[in-house]
Amino acid sequence: MDSVTFAKAMADDTRQKIMNLLCCQWLCVGDVVEKLGDVTQPTVSHHLAILREAGLVHTRREGKQIFYSLNQAAVAICCGMLMQNFAPEKLEIGD
Repeated sequence: MDSVTFAKAMADDTRQKIMNLLCCQWLCVGDVVEKLGDVTQPTVSHHLAILREAGLVHTRREGKQIFYSLNQAAVAICCGMLMQNFAPEKLEIGD
């Protein structure tokens, strides 16, 4: 993934909230809707599709439901790319 795709996926407050919810746990769309409280199921599905296309979530199917979890490795790689591109001097040990 390139840094522009990552930045676009991260540019929405709702997507950031969803990513926070998916950190370290598997949730289905209904679970995410319930935990957010003020976002509709179609909106959550739309945001999850964007995160999935960007490679920022893992998916697994159980029957008719799809469960999502944050792809922490992809997040770390993308953050590292941003550091390398925009703050390479901060990557040196001891800074």
